[in-house]
Amino acid sequence: MGRKIPGWQVALCLIVGIGLLAYSIFFGYGEAHMPLLLAAAFTVIVAMLNGWKWSVLEKGMVNSVNRTMGACLILLLVGVLVATWKAGGIIPTMIYYGLKILNPHYFLVTAALLCSIVSLVIGSSYTTAGTIGVALIGISLGLGINPAMTAGAVVSGSYFGDKMSPMSDTTNLAPAVSGSNVFEHVRHMIYTVTPGYIIMMVLLFITGRSSGDMGNVEITQVLYNEIDKEFVVHPLLMLPVLLLIIAIVLKIPALPTMFLGSCMGLFCMGVVQHIPFSQWFTVMHYGYTSTSEVQLTSDYMVSDIVGGGGFDAMLWTISVCFASMCFAGALECTGMLSTISGAILKRARSRGGLVLATIATCFAMNCCTGDQYLSIIIPGRLYKKEFEDRKLKAKNLSRCLEDCATLTSPLIPWNVCGMTMTAFLGIPTVQYFKYAYLNLITPIVSIIYGYTGFTMEEMSEEEYKQMLEDRLREEEEERRTLYGE
Repeated sequence: MGRKIPGWQVALCLIVGIGLLAYSIFFGYGEAHMPLLLAAAFTVIVAMLNGWKWSVLEKGMVNSVNRTMGACLILLLVGVLVATWKAGGIIPTMIYYGLKILNPHYFLVTAALLCSIVSLVIGSSYTTAGTIGVALIGISLGLGINPAMTAGAVVSGSYFGDKMSPMSDTTNLAPAVSGSNVFEHVRHMIYTVTPGYIIMMVLLFITGRSSGDMGNVEITQVLYNEIDKEFVVHPLLMLPVLLLIIAIVLKIPALPTMFLGSCMGLFCMGVVQHIPFSQWFTVMHYGYTSTSEVQLTSDYMVSDIVGGGGFDAMLWTISVCFASMCFAGALECTGMLSTISGAILKRARSRGGLVLATIATCFAMNCCTGDQYLSIIIPGRLYKKEFEDRKLKAKNLSRCLEDCATLTSPLIPWNVCGMTMTAFLGIPTVQYFKYAYLNLITPIVSIIYGYTGFTMEEMSEEEYKQMLEDRLREEEEERRTLYGE
């Protein structure tokens, strides 16, 4: 263990890290890998100058990387699933019939609503965006709608379920960290998500109505023709989507579910599309290569929509995750993150200030660590006692954690969630974030509630007394565990 790192040095590490990232994303080579590695190296040097041993820093970074391994495995399998679903004609069929059914003037609203329903049922933003979302991007191009707007609608809808579904990992993590109950937590979130969701739908309706050349008949017909030439299209190809949703509703774990979905894609590839077995491994690894050479718009070919996916396509995202976790691990294991939060808490004297501090810390953690789980866990641990001491119920804290940590994670280009949405949808975070209205609005609603006191429920005297007794008992158990007292 080394010395406590001074606040100005902590601030310097953050400034260097965020500065390198911002320069690269907006003015440099456009990627986050090297800036994150340089930021991690700078942070390690600062820590070692303060007496921290390399072995401790290395362990902190490795532990941080290990936390993302589950998500990385899911990413790899989703890449395989997308490739097999494209080659098997499942996603092209979704696009084909979606072009026939969806009204271009209400498309963005419909896209957000569809993703909201699916993500609420299955509790996974990744699965929703990686399947339904991919098809919606293709449909939007056929309808002449800006794909960045569609990506914003998909992200908003997908993260509605990630925030509100009792089956979502973050929806269970936030109350676990704060000491709340998951169903009490979900009911309390209705107050902040409802106004945000209504405003989102209104803005998507206005954006959709005024988004320019909508319902481009020529583009739609070209996409119809190219899909018809390349794939067997049939309504029964929608069955794998239904079976995947049923598997998740039955609470089959994510990895087996993704594997099952990939197997269904392989079945459709061989039996329906007659792709020979000798090509299956290539499709799974490198994605499906479309035979179409038609230019759909100035930016997209038909092959960009019906082709792609694959194991290899996810490696870029996973490599950024590793670089991001190295930086986050160095910050966390040296106590720099705690120093940042402690400085914020000193200025949070009012109830509204406490909510603002929690929201700001969650957002800062999303920026600094690139991980939504850390952005829930660290602020949850830091502010739990402060919420309790001010007699605020635990569900107030859990709601704040989800309102910001969960919802802002896909808005940051170097965050795991932001990179994942970009990998699935093919739209850079800096292009779609301004259309992810739910993700932008809900944290603001939460801050307003903090200052006005609306729905900020307080403990009764009996509840407060019981909380103090429970806290004392937990502290005694922790001391016995650590020191054998």
